Formats: sequence, C-alpha cells, structure tokens
Amino acid sequence: MKITVTAGERKDNELSAQLTISKEDVNKAIKDTYRTIANRYNFKGFRRGHTPRPVIDSLIGRDAVLADATNQLLNDVEPQMLNELDIVPVEQVSFGKDPKIAKEGEEYDCTIAIPVRPEVELDSYDAPSIQMPPEEATEAEIDQQLDQLMSYHETVESIKEDRGVQKGDIIAADITDKENASDLTGKGKILNTDSSTYSSDFIDGLMGMKKGETKDISWTTTEKKEDGDVVTNHTATVKLTDIREQVTPELTDEFSKKNFGFDTIKELRDAVKDDIESDKKTSLPSLKEDRLVEKLGERVKLDPIPENYVNQVLNEIAQQFLTQLQRQGLTLDIYLKARGISSDEFMKDLREQADERARQSLALDALAKHLNEDVTEDDIEDEFKRSGAQDIKAQIKTFTNNGQMPAIRESIRREKALKWMVDNAEVNIVDEIAEKDKKDDDDSDKADDSDKADEKAKAAKPADEGDNK
Repeated sequence: MKITVTAGERKDNELSAQLTISKEDVNKAIKDTYRTIANRYNFKGFRRGHTPRPVIDSLIGRDAVLADATNQLLNDVEPQMLNELDIVPVEQVSFGKDPKIAKEGEEYDCTIAIPVRPEVELDSYDAPSIQMPPEEATEAEIDQQLDQLMSYHETVESIKEDRGVQKGDIIAADITDKENASDLTGKGKILNTDSSTYSSDFIDGLMGMKKGETKDISWTTTEKKEDGDVVTNHTATVKLTDIREQVTPELTDEFSKKNFGFDTIKELRDAVKDDIESDKKTSLPSLKEDRLVEKLGERVKLDPIPENYVNQVLNEIAQQFLTQLQRQGLTLDIYLKARGISSDEFMKDLREQADERARQSLALDALAKHLNEDVTEDDIEDEFKRSGAQDIKAQIKTFTNNGQMPAIRESIRREKALKWMVDNAEVNIVDEIAEKDKKDDDDSDKADDSDKADEKAKAAKPADEGDNK
C-alpha cells in the first residue's frame, strides 16, 4: 500500500498520528469489497460473482458497502502503519469513534490514536553494581549439596528423651473435630510442625505437649471476600501419641561407597564440586543478567506502572505459563490443587510478576534510548538466525506483513542495552551460601539468647514477688 503516516503528539501514554492512504488503494479496497459481496451471496437473476454494483447498492446499500470497504482498508493498513512508526501498541489502535467513510477516487486520511507504553526516566544510567557467587564451587556450596543428598536418606524416628513438642518435630496424634476442624480429624494422623499447611495458631497450640497428653486447640481463619472478610472459629481435640524427628545418617566412606558409588568422602566431594561448577557455567550468565535487570528496574522514576501495560505483560506471562502446563499434560486447576494455592493467590502472584517485568522492560527501553542503540538489517537477520528460522527472508516478510517487526526491533534494542550492562557492570564476588549460613547461625544464637532471657525472667519473678511482700 502507498501510505503516508506522520507521528504527532504523545500525551498520556497515547501517540497521535496522521494517516493518508492513496486513492489507488482506496479504489482497490472498494472494488475488492464489491467482488467479495458478489461471491458471498446469491442475487436472484445473476450468477454468483457477476452481480453488478447498482444491484448490490440497491439491495445492500452503497453506504454499507463503503463502510465495509473502509473497515477492510484500515485493517489492512494497520501492520504497515505500525512498522513505519516502529510502534508496539499496548492496546487496540483507534481510528476514531466514527471513522469517516472511504470514497472512490479520493485519498483517505484520518487521525489515529495508538496506546503506547510510557517513556520513563531512570535515577541513574550507569551500569548497576551487583553481587555474584564465584565461578568455582565453594566449600559451603559443596556442603549444601551434600546436605541435600543426605536428606534423601533421612529416617523418621521416635524421640527417646521425655520432652514436649518442639518446632520442627513430626507428631502422631488422634484428632477429633470439636468445631469446624473436620479436615484435620483422624486416628494416627502424622503432622509436620514445620509445614505451612496448618494454621500457625494450631501449630503453636501443639508446642510443649507430651506423649499421652490430650488438649483442645482453638484457632481462627479469615477468608477475604468482595462483600467483607469471613472469620471462622475452629477447635480440635488432640491426643498426642508420639513425637518424632528426622534423623540424618552420618556420612562416612562406607556410606559414600554404598549409596553414592564413591570410595571416599573426598571423591564424593570432588564429584559434587565438578557438578556445581559445570552447572555454574550455564547458570551464572543468566543469573548475572537477571540481577542487572532487577537492579535497573529499581531505578524507574514512575509509580504506578500504567495498568494497560501491566495487563499486556500479564497476558503474555499467563499465556506462556498455560502453554508450559499443556506441554506437561496439566490443567491450571490440577496445578493449583497440587500446590494448595487458590486462584486468587495465583492471580495476585502473577500480577506482581507482571508489574515487576513491566517495570524492568521500561527500564531497558530507557537505557537503550539513553545509549542511542540502533537496529540494523544485520541485527534483524541475526535475530532470526538465533531463533532457528529456516527461510529468514520469508520469515522477515511474514513478520513485516503482520506488523510484528517493531516488537523484534524493540527486543534487539533491549538485548543491546542488557549486553552493555553485562560488559560494564561492577561485580562483587561473594560466597552467598556461606554468608547465609552465618546469618542463620547468628539469628539462631539471638533467638536462643532471647529464650534464655525469658526463662530467667520467669524464674526470677516469684522470688521478686516474695521479696516485695
């Protein structure tokens, strides 16, 4: 098509543009519409496809024919228009509430409105500084991997000492329903006190119980609904029959040989080290990119992100996720039930992901613009080569005809901005597993000190009260 399209003012995340279509293309669209109607319907007295225009006008109406031709004309021109403007619309392009009707022998011109994503500014356009784990496997990483391997050989055994239930114990209990607790009832029920399946108040009620003890435990749950929260009271009678704990066997040379096929612990550690480092060769580059993009997204000076753009990203994420489920032979309902997730929780998580990804995409766009990144024909061909296209020219033509080339160029610009960050980022190498272990140990020591202080306070209280009398 012979068109002229000129970008105008950009306001409130909407770009206006002036579009002009040649009279030759207008004439062709009208001619094609008459031909389509003549072939679609049987007009009495005429062979299909040979009905004269005056007859069609008298039976269908010339205005209706021209309106149909106008719609087809605008549908056909939209991909080319978007290519020339190099725009990826966020929502449907608007040609006006009541687009003017095309007229034979005249050019067609109109003002169009294209919803676009916002152009944002960043707090800084410098390459971010990030923390990364080393390329070599650390002792802490090897220990973590060995702990994971040994966890597969854990057994559950009854505790020998006479004590009450502690967090992390596995208990056996006979549970009866007293009020709205039917989902917990059963004889010889096995519960893990570390599980998030149960109410924290219910788990707290188990703490300190001893074997043979019977106790009523009450808790409440709140269900959020559009017309207000629904609070439900629950009570269960729990008779504790056993307290158990997970026991990890000792890792010895003999255990290593029997269960992992390595004669010594050292050989096992060396093999684990090789596996970790092999995995890092493929995972660290992606991790570096993810962390850089996450840091860049935090610099966006816009909040909130426009809802229409978040919705566009949300639809993309949801479609990708559903496609993955279909490949695995699963439905969304089965997936949610298997993980104990409600549809509301799933959608909330999906929307948070969409908001974060939308923010990061806008940040990459802003950086690419700041760096003045351009897209060449060679860049486009390389992009299609990487995608595995067999006939690159045919694929480019198809994408162009469908108005998809702006999205390809956008993706290339973002990749260039990301590569610039990867090449220029300041990276601080840290043994993250060792740091996390140290923090966990410190937190545990603080919790122990706090518990001891509480115990001392409780022990001292009766004596203090006696002194005051």
